[in-house]
Amino acid sequence: MAPVILSASLTAQGVFSNKTQVILEKVIQDYPNHFLHLRGELIGQATQPARYRSTLQLPGSASSTVVVTGAGIQGSGWSCTILETSDFNTARVRFAEIYDQLSNSIISADGQKTYILSGQYEAPDQNRRNTKVLFSLLPGVGEMKGVRVELALDQEEGHWVLSINVNDKDLPVYTTSR
Repeated sequence: MAPVILSASLTAQGVFSNKTQVILEKVIQDYPNHFLHLRGELIGQATQPARYRSTLQLPGSASSTVVVTGAGIQGSGWSCTILETSDFNTARVRFAEIYDQLSNSIISADGQKTYILSGQYEAPDQNRRNTKVLFSLLPGVGEMKGVRVELALDQEEGHWVLSINVNDKDLPVYTTSR
């Protein structure tokens, strides 16, 4: 009976991978390359930043992009719109599901170093326009200490948009996946 309890405990902690965690791990692994290996078709570059379709997308998500800044502030980011809905309850439940899939996940990156994705849950509230959970990679060392992983639920024009964003800590979050 102990192995069953242990197995359930490990799954709850994110030790066994899930599709969200697997995709996010691949995104984080390409962070030191400014997401070069995830850049697909160029969507727009009329003004900075340049936007590309991502070659990597969460199953069932609306879209994902890679954003590369230049001229002045150098940086890059990956953004995935997971859900767009007018139903707050649907968005709230999906936000909690994604958080549970990511929280305390083990991420292998940067030459087989392992990190734990850690973030403090904040419950979405229909009376707030946005809810964000910032995740850190622990331990925060080397190139990976500059990574910001954000789970966001934003109210935009009467509907709720759920997204995951991975970018440089010092840059604004570019949620440009739509």
